[in-house]
Amino acid sequence: MKDILSTGMQRRKLLKAGGSLALFAAARSLLPGGAYAAAAGPETTKATLGFIALTDSAPLIVAKEKGLFAKYGMPDVEVVKQASWGTTRDNLVLGSQGNGIDGAHILTPMPYLISTGKVTQNNQPLPMVILARLNLDAQGISVAASYKDLRVGTDAGVLKEAFAKKKAEGAPAKAAMTFPGGTHDLWIRYWLAAGGIDPDKDLETIVVPPPQMVANMKVGTMDCFCVGEPWNAQLVNQGIGYTALNTAELWANHPEKSFALRADWVEKNPLATKALLMAVLEAQQWADDMANKDELATIVGKRAWFNVPTTDIAGRLKGDYDYGLGRVDTASPHLMKFWRDNASYPFQSHEAWFLTENIRWGKFAPDTDVKALVSKVNREDIWRDAAKALGVAASDIPASTSRGPETFFDGKVFDPDSPQTYLASLDIKRFV
Repeated sequence: MKDILSTGMQRRKLLKAGGSLALFAAARSLLPGGAYAAAAGPETTKATLGFIALTDSAPLIVAKEKGLFAKYGMPDVEVVKQASWGTTRDNLVLGSQGNGIDGAHILTPMPYLISTGKVTQNNQPLPMVILARLNLDAQGISVAASYKDLRVGTDAGVLKEAFAKKKAEGAPAKAAMTFPGGTHDLWIRYWLAAGGIDPDKDLETIVVPPPQMVANMKVGTMDCFCVGEPWNAQLVNQGIGYTALNTAELWANHPEKSFALRADWVEKNPLATKALLMAVLEAQQWADDMANKDELATIVGKRAWFNVPTTDIAGRLKGDYDYGLGRVDTASPHLMKFWRDNASYPFQSHEAWFLTENIRWGKFAPDTDVKALVSKVNREDIWRDAAKALGVAASDIPASTSRGPETFFDGKVFDPDSPQTYLASLDIKRFV
């Protein structure tokens, strides 16, 4: 395939590479496998996509900066910064016709929470579709410098006594995450609960937008937080706290952000949907190439995107982790993956885990039909079609929608074919 990335492609060959239900059905019937075989151009040249200043938004930024949206017939795509995940949700509800956005770099559970009306005004469902995963791994859980003597790591249990003391004194500890039911919420809850700390009873969880995490930790708003990069690295660089763990230490090669669009936009613009997705996939390949990491850090660090020094971005992008307190890991296998290890493919089994964890914490009812809901929101079939059109090798396209059973750092196993068995194995949860 001849394109602006042709030289890098040779290297990348080495990489493993109700009413709402009716709308979902309509979108699916319009877009069966192979629907993109037509040679016609996109129905529109424009889409408005949101992003949060997090390193895993890089594929959208690269697709814009490198002209990849234009390459696939979408020269008028706008990639627009969002202040918070709540803002992303609200702008998705508005849509571009209401001066909002058509799609976004997004926390993977959010399209499910939005599609079912769990987090929208008046609980009004807005059908969404997930088209790709944007990355695997490399979020962080960070702890305030006041806990440096505990040298907190994967075992959150070392905080239990300190948190109990704060609660007894009438000033409960606070754990910050970025959106209720989102990935960061689920990572920090899993970590705390595995250490015997109930995130709803033993401390308070609070919502803080990613770019505001470091400033809030500096003034003592929270005791620990979970967020993506570059904010964990910036915390360490400013001496305000330290990284307890990379979330890949909880679950190696775990799914993280997704690329999602409003279902009605996909229904109206199937060819433009394919064009957007092809641009994002090609950007993921470029971003995953180690030879491009310094340039990637420079691009996303620009004022227009993150407005963050490249020194806060480049190291962890390349797998060089300064956790603080003297711990430095180089060439870490837990670096952010954009393409290798099937990072881009949206495994339905992974979304089943996110839904199951949100059942655990009361966001969804225990009798939720996880498989049925995933089949409505997850459009891995569109991903396959776009990947084939892009020339992705058949060996780099997963044969199954499931990656199979997943094992976590504490020995728990999630089998996507038996989510209830997984839930029964968990000691701390919001239902019996």
